[in-house]
This record gives sequence, structure tokens and C-alpha cells, in this order.
Amino acid sequence: MRFPYSAQVALTTLPAALGITPELMLAANRYGVAAPNPSGDFALYTVSNYTFETQASASQWNKLDLKTGEISLWYAGSDISEVVFVGPTPTSIIYINGTNAEGDGGISLYSADANDLGSAKLIASLPAPYSGLKAVETESGDIHFLVYTKAYPNGTAYNEALASTPASTARIYTQTYVRHWDTWLNKEKNAVFGGVLKGGYGSYSFSGELTNYVTGICNVTCAESPYDQSDQSDYDISPDGNSVVFLTKDTSLPLANYTADVIYHVPFTGTAKDAVPINARGTTKYPEAQGAATSPRFSPSGEHIAYFQMNGIAYESDRNILYVANADPENFNVTALAHDWDRSPDTLAWSKDSETIFVSAPDLGRERIFPVPVSAGDSYEPKNITDEGVPSGFYVLPDNTLLVSDSKIWTSRDIFTVTAEGDVVKTYFQANKVDPALSGLGPEDVSEFYYSSNTSEIKQQAWIIYPEGFDESKTYPLAFITHGGPQGAHFNSWSTRWNFKVWADQGYVVIAPNPTASSGWGQNLTDAIQGRWGQYPYWDLVHAWDYVNSTLTYVDTENGIEAGASFGGYMTNWIQGHELGRRFKALVTHDGSTSTLNQYASEELWFMNHDFAGPFNQTGFAPGSPYYDWNPLLYVENWATPHFVVHNSLDFRLPVSEGILLFNMLQTRGVASKLLSFPDENHWVLNPENSLVWHTEIFKWINYYSGISNASSPY
Repeated sequence: MRFPYSAQVALTTLPAALGITPELMLAANRYGVAAPNPSGDFALYTVSNYTFETQASASQWNKLDLKTGEISLWYAGSDISEVVFVGPTPTSIIYINGTNAEGDGGISLYSADANDLGSAKLIASLPAPYSGLKAVETESGDIHFLVYTKAYPNGTAYNEALASTPASTARIYTQTYVRHWDTWLNKEKNAVFGGVLKGGYGSYSFSGELTNYVTGICNVTCAESPYDQSDQSDYDISPDGNSVVFLTKDTSLPLANYTADVIYHVPFTGTAKDAVPINARGTTKYPEAQGAATSPRFSPSGEHIAYFQMNGIAYESDRNILYVANADPENFNVTALAHDWDRSPDTLAWSKDSETIFVSAPDLGRERIFPVPVSAGDSYEPKNITDEGVPSGFYVLPDNTLLVSDSKIWTSRDIFTVTAEGDVVKTYFQANKVDPALSGLGPEDVSEFYYSSNTSEIKQQAWIIYPEGFDESKTYPLAFITHGGPQGAHFNSWSTRWNFKVWADQGYVVIAPNPTASSGWGQNLTDAIQGRWGQYPYWDLVHAWDYVNSTLTYVDTENGIEAGASFGGYMTNWIQGHELGRRFKALVTHDGSTSTLNQYASEELWFMNHDFAGPFNQTGFAPGSPYYDWNPLLYVENWATPHFVVHNSLDFRLPVSEGILLFNMLQTRGVASKLLSFPDENHWVLNPENSLVWHTEIFKWINYYSGISNASSPY
């Protein structure tokens, strides 16, 4: 593959790695999803990185020629934030510049030819931070487009830069759900806006008029789309530009207690008053479909709308089912496809002939792509056409092949095409073969095993990640990493937060098990966690450790460590009080739960109501209640293993008091312990400088206790 010099502008000039360090990983390039133009001739994607020496970030857009495989620089800089192919030619585009000439916190909208950015024309300056651009060309040559931003209750766009600052900072609430993830919620909520670009042939004008399709739909709560911290995946525009669909939480239910969503259909020329629900509870032939919905998408023909929905009205990890509705407000006629398929798909794309829907779903530790024909009956069993990795996104090309952008444990981005039958046509890009920081990484660094547990009839899976220079005749301390969720999984994917290869290259063999609650092995395994937080998954982890101890002779379990985040952090705290905790030299909890009696300090009450088999009340203080039975503090007298604690101030999912409580109890018990907290981070550590400190401090701790380092102290 040939890479012109200009394509390498954003490629870091780091030395080739014998093993990947935290700094190398954090400074390595991060790639967006390759989005093709309508004719399938080329695709655009973003590249960004961070340089620790200058403490600066850089970004650019690359152009991938899908005919020759050549990659070149398309645009240097971060000014262009979004690009949509739309207009009279396959290279016509509309793009958003994240600033405007007025400097008022708004954006600029431009039209251009993708092959001649120098001729870009300013269409309009929008006085709010709109994003999520979707656009189609109508028969008249006009362009109908959608964007979203926060809106005031009266429906007008909210711009923080122009908003008046009140004299008081008081927040007053009369309903639950006062904050979410890292944000205190207020009266301004997301809304989808539509506008018309008049003209054609690349020359457009904009009147400045935008229609709000969402604000004003109210009951117990008011509609919001995209929902809270979601994005443009929550809405779509029909190919002819005449209709809009968007989803919002069910406004008849309290936000904190239920996951139910409603998808609305509205004419492009209409308003929120004209919005008609497609899947309101009890209105389709699937009365059990009452839960969260995602990804409403018009078919290329414009005749149908596909979407996913769960059954559980208060369960965010129920099985997604694929539905198709007529794009006809008089007769939506919602129909399920492959209704009984025991997988939970989460991303979809229509084939060009509107006869097949390609979906991706967790499957055996991967996220695989499956074609589902629109004729699929309830018992239809989709067959995967991709294998390893987790797609970040995929597009269907004119020849019905798929352009896939995915990652794997050993590569931060692969870009390739695959047929609808599963044959890889061409591999265009593999980050581990291009980026110096990832040099030497490959599939040989990873393997897997299945082990038996006393909690399930099926065997459970775990990943093995080997250190650089691995020699099976030698031994390496165990790094045993427990995943969060608890519904979720350790996938074969790249991560900049918990990168298994970075941990392994400290000198460990990483074992990453997928116990009870993991997704991709059938809904029964996922659901079995309910009411059993400290039971089933704990015993699964014990059995995984036993398998490693008895089978993998190159793993030194005597000097192993365990680490986990979120539910994995809770499980680490639970392990600390049980026998498994004595089998590790050190433990690491990142933003985990310490007292299950405190769970109602969280925001999404539906989560605890489901996982702990009911709301918290006086029964939570007595044996027999999951809130009581699975409380790590019941076993505090057993705590003895050196324990590193991370908890961040902006984590509203699991408030920072949980980490402080854990640290205080460890200190009171006289257990070697250390607390790391970032005042500007949430449930994750996203700032690269903070992430470097996170890695440095944790590795200093575990490397001391595992014997990898020769330091005289972990402090």
C-alpha cells in the first residue's frame, strides 16, 4: 500500500515499539470511521493524536481512494467537524465548521466539492452549537438538512455563549433524574432542527429558518432527541427529504425509573405537534416491546424504517430485536425480523436495494456483522460475515459490499471491504502495520480459552494477552482484569482506557474473563446476573482463576494482581473480602461501588431496580435483599490485600464518595492503600495527561507488589 507523504502529516514520529507503553498508546493516532462518497470511489476519515512534549492535540482528515487504496491528506486541521455527501454530483458535500465569523458560539455551514475544498462557499452562520448534520437532495435540487442542539422550553435554540448568567447558581428539582453521567440536568434539552438550503448545483442560500421537531411533546416529562448524551444516531431523514424520524424517552414515564423509548414520525414541513409515534407501548402487534429503542433508519427506497427495541421497560441490557415499520403514518405495520435470534444487535445499515439490513451484534467476544433479509421470519438465524474485531462503523457501498472500520486488541483501526457473503475484498489500512507506536502488535499477541463454571450450563470465555517477547517456557505474573457493566463484555477491540496490550507489556499475562452478565453468549447468561451480583460472577471468576492456575504453566498466579472498573470495581471490592482476594498480591478499583446500600445515590434508578430485583427500601437493610447480601462492606474484616483506589469527582453514576469510603475503610483497617482522584474526570479518564498519570500510578503499585519492578516502595 502506498502512503503519499501528505497522508502522514498526523502520524506520530515515535520510535518503533518493542512493547507498547502507556505514553506510546496515548500518543498514537486515533482514527474515525471511513465514510464513503455515494459512488463508492473514495472515503473520508479523521485522524487525531496528542503530543506529550508540546501538550497539544492535532487532527486532520484523510482521503482513502477505494479503487487504488491510496491514502492522502484531505484537510489539515480540526475546523471541519462534520462532512455529509449531498448534492448534484458524487463529490458534492456540505460540511460544518465548528466556529463562525461572529465568534458567538455558533457554527458555519459550507458547500463544496470534495475534490476542490479551496472553492468552498459559505452558506450560513448558525447562532448555536449545532451538530449531527444529516442532509438529502430533494427533487427540486434543494437540500433538506437536520441538525441538533439544546433548546429552551419555548423551542428556540440554546447557546451557552450567549445565555445570560443568573445571579445565583442554585439548582432546584421536583423530580428524580437530576444529573446524568457527569452533567447536572436543566430545562434546556436536545432537539432536532430541520432547515432548507435553497438552490442547486453547489450554490445554496439559507433563510435562517429552522424547525424544531421535538420540543413541546410533554407529559410526565418532556421529549428530548437526541436523548441526553446521545447523538445523531437517534434521528434520520427520508431519502426524498419529506419525512423525519426521531426517538425520545417515553414522556409518560419518569426518566430515572424506566428505559422505554418512543420513535416519532413527522413530516419535514411539520412541527412537534405533527409528530406521530411509531412504536408507542401497546400500539403494535408486539405488546411486549416496551423498552429502549435505538437507531431509526429509513430504507434507501424510503418505504420502510428499521430500528431496534428491547422488551424490558426498565432494563437497559435486554435483548435488542430488529423491527421494520412502513414509512406510512396511516399504517406503520411494525414487523419483527429474526425475532427469536439470541443475540442483541446494536448497529444497522440498509442494503442499497432495501431488501437486506446489515446489523452488528456482540457474538462470542467479538462484534460481528450479520445480514438479515427483510423477509426473515421469527426463527431466522443470521450468519456472520465478519469475524474478529469490533466495528466502529460500516457503510454499504453501491456494489453491496460493506466498507468496515473496526479495531482489535492488537490494532486501533482496520479498514476493509467485505461482501454480503463474508469474503474480504480488500484491506486498505491496518494501524498496527503503519503507526510506529503499534509496531509489532498482531493477532499472535492474543488467544482465548473456555472454562467450566458451576453457575451456567455453557462454558465461559476468557481472553489471554501475552507480553512482548513472550516465551512459553518462562513465567509471567497474572493480571486478572474484570469487566464493567455488569452487562457487557471484554471484546476483541482496541481501548485507550483499559488497553490489554499495554498492561501485558508491563510484563504480565493478562487474563480477561467474560463471566455471568457478559453479552454475546445468549441472553440467559446476560440476565443471570439479576439479584446475584456477588454470587454467580464471583464464582465464575474463581473458576477462571482455577483454570489459569492449573492449566497455563507460564502464568505466575502466586504474584498476580486483579483490577476492574465500574462493576469490575465493585467485584474487586467484593473479591477483597473473600478467598479470591487472598490469591492476589494487589487489587485496583476504578470508580466502583463500595456499599450497595448507597446505590440510590446514582442517577439511573432503573439500573438498580432491575439488577437488585426491586427498588431500595427498608428491606435493603436485612438479609435476603440483594442490596444487603451483596454489600462488600459486610466482609470488611477480611480486607487485607494492598488496594489501589481510583475515583473521579465528575462520576455521577457512582459518586466519588464510594471511592473515598473504600479508601477510608482500607486505611482504617491498616491495609496498604492509595487513592487517586481527578476533579475534572467522570466515570472514565479521558484527558491524555490524566490518563498517563492513571497508568503510571497504577503500574507503579501493581508492579511493586507483583515483583515486576525493583522499586523499594509502591508510593
